Amino acid sequence: MQPVFDGHNDVLYALWKEAARGEDIETFFLTGERSVSLPPADRPFDHIDLPRARKGGLAGGFCAIFVLPAGARLMDELTREQALPIARDMAGIAKRIEKAGGWTLCTSVSDIRAAMAAETFAAVLHMEGCEAIGPDIDGLAEFYAAGLRSLGPLWSRRNVFGHGAPLRNVADPDCGPGLTDAGKALVRACDRMGILVDTAHLTEKGFWDVAEVSGKPLVATHSNAHAVTQVARNLTDRQLDAIRERRGVVGLNFAVTMIGAGGQEGTNVPVESLVRHLDHMVARVGIDGVALGSDFNGARIPDAIGDAAGLPVLVEALTKRYGPSDLEKLCRENWLRVLGETWGEA
Repeated sequence: MQPVFDGHNDVLYALWKEAARGEDIETFFLTGERSVSLPPADRPFDHIDLPRARKGGLAGGFCAIFVLPAGARLMDELTREQALPIARDMAGIAKRIEKAGGWTLCTSVSDIRAAMAAETFAAVLHMEGCEAIGPDIDGLAEFYAAGLRSLGPLWSRRNVFGHGAPLRNVADPDCGPGLTDAGKALVRACDRMGILVDTAHLTEKGFWDVAEVSGKPLVATHSNAHAVTQVARNLTDRQLDAIRERRGVVGLNFAVTMIGAGGQEGTNVPVESLVRHLDHMVARVGIDGVALGSDFNGARIPDAIGDAAGLPVLVEALTKRYGPSDLEKLCRENWLRVLGETWGEA
């Protein structure tokens, strides 16, 4: 089985919600059949636990701290006071899973390779939307000490760092302002500290602001090709060309709204739709700049994959188009290369 290191998942948010219902991290160690006890609205986003990850060859990935307080709507702007305790809770869940032997929190490429060699899930702590860090960026040091090595300044809502690309009903990535001065300062701080900056949820203007401010490779952890599916979250060919020029990586997002025609939300989408996006991105970025960024636990994905256990369905489809060395790059090596360059190991 081809091991996969994945560019994005929201399993920490799922576990945080479960903790609010009185469950504990043991759910991460159990089979996905437990999902029958979850509220119906949560079931489409139940994709990862250790049994299913092992079955599907999901060897590790970026695990996001994503904050949505109870009772808040997705697009509500959040204050630091709202976000900080929840972000701390999720960082604490990540540490507890590590202490229980569920994964290794990795802060170097050698950590990732060692965890995968030991058949332990290799988790990289990521933050999606940085309200918890605050406009003065003082909170960055706290989360760095907790293991944070990757962040996206924005999710799809506005915050003090800039504007996010809307999730739906907007086709053009050039859909709003870019980074604020605080956002640019955050990017510079990440460059100094060796934290990967993710452009996946930025407007197109925000993407170009990162390109101007940062000296590191350009990365979009879970985005697709706008030339194939016209939604604001997907990247134009010009953006993909910039990722190639900056030795960056784009991770293929499995979200049906980003791979089907017109941002559709139905999950009866063939795997070939994912392959079409990946082929286009490889044509623009090159084989060294494309990887996987599933968005497990954060989006509805094709029924043909279903959850982490279904990853071999996509990998098998890719084996018909890419040779063994290219497949290794797509499944994990491109992520490890760009992390090494960003973290100062290469």
